Amino acid sequence: MATEVAQGGTSTVPGARGSAAETGHVRARRREVVVVAAVTAGFALVLFLWAAVVPAFQAPDERAHFDAAVHVAIGDGWPDPGHLHVLEAVDQAASAEDPSSLPTMGDLLQQTGAGQVDTVDQMTQHPPTYYVLAAGVLHLVHFESLHPSAALFAVRLLGALFVLPLPALAWATVRRVTRSPKAAVTGAFAVLAVPQLASIGASVSNDAPVMLFAATTVWLAVRVLTGDRRLRTTVALAVSLGVAILWKGTALPLIPFVGVALFLGAAGTAGRTGVGTRVVRTLWPLALAAVIGAWWWLRNLVVFHTLQPNGFESLRPPKPFPAGTGPDPVQFANVSWSTIARTFWGSFGGRAQWIISPVVFETATVLALGAILVWAFRRVPGLRVAIALAVLPATILVMQTANSWGSYLSTTFVGATQGRYYFPAMVAFIALSAIAWRRAFGSSTGRRRAALVVSALSAALAVYGVLFVYASFAEHSRVRVTPRGLDLLDASSPVAVPLIVASWLAALVVLAAAVVVSVRVPSAPAPGTAPATTQASPSSTPASEVHA
Repeated sequence: MATEVAQGGTSTVPGARGSAAETGHVRARRREVVVVAAVTAGFALVLFLWAAVVPAFQAPDERAHFDAAVHVAIGDGWPDPGHLHVLEAVDQAASAEDPSSLPTMGDLLQQTGAGQVDTVDQMTQHPPTYYVLAAGVLHLVHFESLHPSAALFAVRLLGALFVLPLPALAWATVRRVTRSPKAAVTGAFAVLAVPQLASIGASVSNDAPVMLFAATTVWLAVRVLTGDRRLRTTVALAVSLGVAILWKGTALPLIPFVGVALFLGAAGTAGRTGVGTRVVRTLWPLALAAVIGAWWWLRNLVVFHTLQPNGFESLRPPKPFPAGTGPDPVQFANVSWSTIARTFWGSFGGRAQWIISPVVFETATVLALGAILVWAFRRVPGLRVAIALAVLPATILVMQTANSWGSYLSTTFVGATQGRYYFPAMVAFIALSAIAWRRAFGSSTGRRRAALVVSALSAALAVYGVLFVYASFAEHSRVRVTPRGLDLLDASSPVAVPLIVASWLAALVVLAAAVVVSVRVPSAPAPGTAPATTQASPSSTPASEVHA
């Protein structure tokens, strides 16, 4: 047996090299999974912190969302847009100067007779899906016996659960598109680079479920685009799309995106599949999705003769421009651009009043969009995938701009320009960025360094975002921690301050460890591994077509 080991410890047994390579591949794969699990765990801690730290009713539209859920919980139903008014109990809870002095939700409802104030709750312009689920959570935690901030916290955690899988979905999507383990784990980190996403996800908002099902839809669409034409994948894509549009109109841009993905994905390896066959393969999944989720929108068309009635009409009634003036396209573009960029990256609070440095969000916007525009759409293999991915954010841009412009013409106010409306395209953005930056950094060394920088910055932004919003309301906008600030946090949060501090430190440690372990994740797949396509499909797209 001595002859089986050469000098230097190298095995000479036939097949030993293959076994060593296989062992190395298993270890590399294990590191990749460990990093994604650590990023997800860190993200869970960050989401918990956002739910605990942001003062009650200080997330965008949180009073209205919570009010609508309480209306459903007490059996008020779902009236037509403009006919639901804010409960007096919720109004008192949201406007109290000293939230700790408030009675329980049940006592508030009893004291006010479940009466309503004059303010319209615009949320009945949306499907009731989220609010029925939120009402179920309220009943589950016996909200009538809870302080308003505690009841609100419970529903915030529901949103956090919805968005928790986003890092894993981003990893799976980028892995499919690029076949690179390094790029894939960097994609998981990239979800954390947008503090606003975590803030919205861990609030009372119907945006959270849209983010989840939009992400699953993008991931499944990418699988179809890259050769997975199994029936179960197409059915799953249709179901995911149908469920996504059950929550909010911001999911509707997924429909043309999925249509494009199905049509291009049905082309086959050589693109010789007939147009008629491709149309059929596109239409039946869309029809299945419509059966699941289009009923609300069809009802709106029949009853109100519009896809989504305006729930803001009583809050912001139409008014003409002053005499001698009219709409200003330049002003509209400036306000839209600055508002979208700011509220995409980090503009926190009920009035978006706590804003991260413009240096951060403007630099991040220019770098992200610039890289995609310059490198993502080169005439190289994989262009088809990049174009399909771009359909989603492009559709959101067109639909949001048209809606905002129409509102501007009617009310003279530039509204409906929130960056969070682009969060359904987050995984598509990350996949496009992965394609672009891998092409920008052509060498393996450059790609490794870029991945480390992105991962470390993303983790840092995730934990800094929570500290920033704490400092904004408790430390006079100075990033520090003082006993007085902690006392203010204790008075505003239903969670004990020691638990909040421990969770922040744990998030810092977990994410730092994930960054360190990610350094050893390989940039390229192991030699001889299967391409990012489905082996079961003989017409799968070849690896060269999807490798960015």
